[in-house]
Amino acid sequence: MPIDAAKAISAEPRSTALTWGHKDIQLYHLGIGAGIPATDPEELRYTLESRLHVLPSFATVAGGGMAVAGGMSAPGIDVDLAAVLHGGQTVELHRPIPVSGDATQTSKVAAVYDKGKAAVIVLRSDVADADGPLWTCDTQIFARGEGGFGGERGPSDRVEPPAREPDHTVERAIREDQALLYRLSGDWNPLHADPAFAGVAGFERPILHGLCSYGMVLKAVVDTALDGDVARVRSYTTRFAGVVYPGETLRVRMWRDEGRVQVTATAVERDDAPVLTDTIVDHV
Repeated sequence: MPIDAAKAISAEPRSTALTWGHKDIQLYHLGIGAGIPATDPEELRYTLESRLHVLPSFATVAGGGMAVAGGMSAPGIDVDLAAVLHGGQTVELHRPIPVSGDATQTSKVAAVYDKGKAAVIVLRSDVADADGPLWTCDTQIFARGEGGFGGERGPSDRVEPPAREPDHTVERAIREDQALLYRLSGDWNPLHADPAFAGVAGFERPILHGLCSYGMVLKAVVDTALDGDVARVRSYTTRFAGVVYPGETLRVRMWRDEGRVQVTATAVERDDAPVLTDTIVDHV
């Protein structure tokens, strides 16, 4: 059944209650590689409840929410989940995320683009608590074989790295068990744990979650370019350009500009294979 873009976009928003506490945040931070070295004061900001602050990318897992699964069940969207890829992610912060929270997430399909051989579905989630808006997430879903329905092609923005050496380059090792730990924050897709399932999907072994690499890269930017201050982040956007495997190393390159850090992330062991591109952290 083809995508009915008009029906998907005009559907009523769905609301979901979100609840989280310090253990959820600590587990998420550990899942993206925080806590090494374990006694480093800079790392204790991510792992020790008495010093805890919240990395903004936690918004993608708060309350155990899975925007992709929810969006694929929206009216007018009937696609083969095996053909679905996470194409891009944006988190816009309206204020710092509290260590514990009770909030309401309101989600809808914001746009559906026809790329010919594929469709891009943009899922938007607004989250607010009793004190007002907290964050807005835009999740871009790439559905192979679902294009050709006559819709708008949509934007095709690309952000080329500056023609100069990066201001910072750091490497972040991915532990062999990192995908197993990260999935405890809510993404139970066996692609990230089961070698047989990964093989059927065309991978030599389980791959790391895209949103895990997303969190790892933001942590590297905050720690390296933003003085370790998560409250400086205003928005964070990326396009997922390729996979990285547990046991490999992410190379994160950063170019600083006024109020903005442009970033690329690559897999060192595979000749700097692209992992994240078109990546921007806007900050104060």
